[in-house]
Amino acid sequence: MIFHPLQKAAACLLSFVLMTVPVWAEEPKQDPSGGVGISLECKSAILIEQSTGQVLYEMNADQTMPPASITKIMTLLLTFEAMEQGKFQYDTPLSCSEHAASMGGSQIWLEPGEQMTVDEILRATFISSANDAAVVLAEAVAGSEEAFVGMMNEKAKELGMENTHFANATGLDAQDHYSTARDIARMSAALLRYPDVTRYSTVWMDSLRGGATELVNTNKMVRFYKGATGLKTGTTDGAGSCLSASAQRDELSLIAVSLGSDTSAQRFSSCRTLLDYGFANYVNVQPPSLEGQLEPVPVLHGVRRQVELVCDLPPSFVMKRGEENSLTQQVQLAEDVEAPVEEGQLLGKVVVSKEETVLGEYPIMAKTSVEKMRFGKGMEIVFGTLLGKTEPF
Repeated sequence: MIFHPLQKAAACLLSFVLMTVPVWAEEPKQDPSGGVGISLECKSAILIEQSTGQVLYEMNADQTMPPASITKIMTLLLTFEAMEQGKFQYDTPLSCSEHAASMGGSQIWLEPGEQMTVDEILRATFISSANDAAVVLAEAVAGSEEAFVGMMNEKAKELGMENTHFANATGLDAQDHYSTARDIARMSAALLRYPDVTRYSTVWMDSLRGGATELVNTNKMVRFYKGATGLKTGTTDGAGSCLSASAQRDELSLIAVSLGSDTSAQRFSSCRTLLDYGFANYVNVQPPSLEGQLEPVPVLHGVRRQVELVCDLPPSFVMKRGEENSLTQQVQLAEDVEAPVEEGQLLGKVVVSKEETVLGEYPIMAKTSVEKMRFGKGMEIVFGTLLGKTEPF
């Protein structure tokens, strides 16, 4: 929501009421599904673990629907990518075009030619879902909203969003503008990889224009849900009430998406139910240490007799509470390898399992390259050893 000066008193009163009434309990309740199924007041939904994308619950998650202002997650993702590439900085001034000023819907009433910094435009987009601000960002990244929409669809393909097509940068209802709960969760996770995102997505109230324009976050979970980290609401006639909500507790980061609720209260209730279910029933488990298990592999006919190994295991696995001790891993290594050996060459794998279920297989690779022993190289090593310049191989 965005308020003009004449609306300040009402905004302050509203925020006081919201901040003094405990709308939602902060502690997760027990499994709301009762072990059978979760009751949600929406048309489609999904719950995923943020870092791995592991699906913990889904309901009609691939049903295509208008995404409303949740669309702006993609707009913001491309904006952060552009900043990472050095296209502009937080303090870079951006000017509002005639096109951006004409958006309508939720806005901060930017005037054509009015300037704000990237930081200010991001605050308006994150907190108040301002359509004019979102288009200012799109034009800063791509030169025009039309060109930016092309970038949005390319990024959607890159992220594996198979059932998504964007027609604008704002989320206003339009033909061929649709997504799914699964795809929205995927792009939400991509945006949250930028640490600075939560500087904006967790703000409850803010202001622009020296306090003349007040901002109140459209995502009430930021204020009332323990561990909330964002992320974005959306409401249009075609989409209904939608929400992508993220939260973190005890090293477990979750994203819940709810699409097509009849009311705003229903979307918040649905995402809260999903997040409560996740936090009550899942935990992050560290994989067993590989220390002492990655012994060097012998190299045949190489300038060195063995090669060191490396393996990148995920930092954690998401498991049902009570099953933490069932995580096991098996290291499978080659007995030896013929030179030459390339850095990164596959020399084995680690199989991580939960009882009989394989959770993942992760490659074990050569840490360095090893040349094949040739006559000239051999003589070089021999003389180098005699002169004390080379270690015996």
